[in-house]
Amino acid sequence: MNMNALLDIDKYMLLSMNGSDSLFWDGCMLVYTSMAVWMPLAAVMLYVLLKNNNVKDFILLVVLIAVLATITDTVSSGICKPLFERWRPTNDPMLMYAVDTVNEYRAGKYGFTSSHASNSFGIAVFAMLLIKNRVLSFSLILWAALNAFSRIYLGVHYPGDILAGALIGTLAGWGVYRFYAYIQKHRKRNVRRDWVSDHYTKGGYLVSDVYMLLLFMYLTFAAIPVISFFTFVY
Repeated sequence: MNMNALLDIDKYMLLSMNGSDSLFWDGCMLVYTSMAVWMPLAAVMLYVLLKNNNVKDFILLVVLIAVLATITDTVSSGICKPLFERWRPTNDPMLMYAVDTVNEYRAGKYGFTSSHASNSFGIAVFAMLLIKNRVLSFSLILWAALNAFSRIYLGVHYPGDILAGALIGTLAGWGVYRFYAYIQKHRKRNVRRDWVSDHYTKGGYLVSDVYMLLLFMYLTFAAIPVISFFTFVY
């Protein structure tokens, strides 16, 4: 299968998944893709990290998360977008009028690869490997996948953009975590803290804190339709 055939499949998949005739779902996706709605969850994540680590480890984790975000954003937006110069669907002269947009949101000029996907999957994979809790891991992947899907729904990314961004994020998240594990190993600390207790995850984090993190995540999921209804429908 040649590149043109793959690009045609990418366009077909985009048009199949892009948009709807629902103001409610339009609003949900526009709210979901915004950074502001997830700030409370980010604050809770920082609290959990602080509570379950000493100050030095907490600072190290914050620095590494910042490094991770810099890597994913730089590779996606600083390298791939200007290198490949692939139009976003909403800005492609050959496709832009066939794509459903929400409130004329079209984002930047180029879209390969998706920064939303790379950033989301990078943070999700790093947190999964760090905390080591199955329910949280599933929820983080769900959060990242929905964030990525919202970009297709809004028409600002092709599925191929999303897959490439997710791959970048996954590799970056794994790589930064391995670097963290390497540092901890040489500091004679065991990153995999297998506590003999049901009160801790395999990463050494209090299960009750993980439940708190999950509560805020799913409360945010529940709040998004409410915000959408009163902002875009009511």
